[in-house]
Amino acid sequence: MGRSTHGHAPAAPPDVGAVTQPADYADGMPTKEDVFEACRAVEDPELGMDIVELGLLYDAAFDGPNVTVTYSLTSMGCPVGPLIEQQIVEVVSAIDGVGEVKPNLTWDPPWSPELMSEDAKFILGVGY
Repeated sequence: MGRSTHGHAPAAPPDVGAVTQPADYADGMPTKEDVFEACRAVEDPELGMDIVELGLLYDAAFDGPNVTVTYSLTSMGCPVGPLIEQQIVEVVSAIDGVGEVKPNLTWDPPWSPELMSEDAKFILGVGY
């Protein structure tokens, strides 16, 4: 499959040693904005929108490399709650510089449609 280098080391791929963190990290550490951006990949499958647009993501607090992600659900009986929590941990853990991710589900304040972005309100027909 590969060709022999006859004792010579293969050339390193061009991206070896390249900086993988975005250049805007302050002191090489991720930010709250990075966490919110990553969480745009977490979708509430019942509503078909991401948790940031839905206003379900409340905060991201750092303790060194560890981050506590505070979020809510649309209702206490939300059947996709465990899936959303798992996806939050997955996408935030994938951010360079993040250590442990601690999901923090809260009901204070309780979620309401007023917390959604204007785009989400428009798409879902809330208040229009």
